[in-house]
Amino acid sequence: MQLEPRAQTLLKALVERYIADGQPVGSRALSKISGLDVSPATIRNIMADLEEMGYVSSPHTSAGRIPTPRGYRLFVDTLLTVQHLDEHAMESHQMRLPQQQPQKLIANAAQMLSSLSQFAGVVQSPRRESVFQQIEFLRLSEKRILLVIVDPRGDVQNRLLLTDADYTPSQLIQSANYLNQNFAGLTFDQVRQRLSGELRQLSDDMGRLMAVAIETGGEAMAEGDDMVISGERNLLSVSDLSSNMTSLRQMFEMFEQKTGLMQLLDMSSKAGGVQIFIGGESKLVPMDEMSIVTAPYEVNGRVVGTLGVIGPTRMAYERVIPIVDITAKLLSNALSHS
Repeated sequence: MQLEPRAQTLLKALVERYIADGQPVGSRALSKISGLDVSPATIRNIMADLEEMGYVSSPHTSAGRIPTPRGYRLFVDTLLTVQHLDEHAMESHQMRLPQQQPQKLIANAAQMLSSLSQFAGVVQSPRRESVFQQIEFLRLSEKRILLVIVDPRGDVQNRLLLTDADYTPSQLIQSANYLNQNFAGLTFDQVRQRLSGELRQLSDDMGRLMAVAIETGGEAMAEGDDMVISGERNLLSVSDLSSNMTSLRQMFEMFEQKTGLMQLLDMSSKAGGVQIFIGGESKLVPMDEMSIVTAPYEVNGRVVGTLGVIGPTRMAYERVIPIVDITAKLLSNALSHS
């Protein structure tokens, strides 16, 4: 619903004042800070309309009003003026992400997001492509085999296979050679599709070993996604979050389990650009008191992950948005040249 200009001006003034001091905003204060030449009665009527439309609410303890998640959403989408970081600030941030190993860069980026925002910073590790460059089988004992997977970047994943048959070293070498010579550089899904017809031409035992290896290898590569979170303790000093034990418990369950947060980061990476999730609207992180500002980052032009700031719904979005945006660009540049 499109608000008329006076209602937009009052809502913007109310959200900005509430973000600044955390206190409900009354009509008298709005009359002073909005710059509108209207009577207090008119302001009260407009505020009553905004409350009826769900953009503001009235706490029981005060005559003033505070923004609702819906009010924050309208503010962020249509009324917000984002601050721009100057070139000097960008250069100083760039120095905090020197060329390093990728995992160190990701940890530094999470710390930078946290220190600049004073909230929690999160960086999703680059998604590992489900591609193998080389596979090896090592016989550990009867019916116990170590599957060794090397990806194109040289990263190694090991998984234990419990088999029905006892394979000889020569059978294991033969199976590994067959997979490496015919399928190296493909994803495990592609190998599974191509291998299904060819397995019939191999012995039953060898076919079963390869099928188990491909299934286990695909699962191992999918498990590689993770995230780095920095500055969770900063949120303990945010009264909007720490004053409510239920919210505090939900927040740390989210950090511990990570599933909903990872799904949210995955979703935001597909949308492109800075995304803002306010309160419980995403359904993945269902907390009205919390917002997450995210942006995808790239390696050589390809999106590989998402980073962001986790903080209270009452955050200075105009300051946090450029922090997230610039950090995503800096991390993209550092990873592409590391």
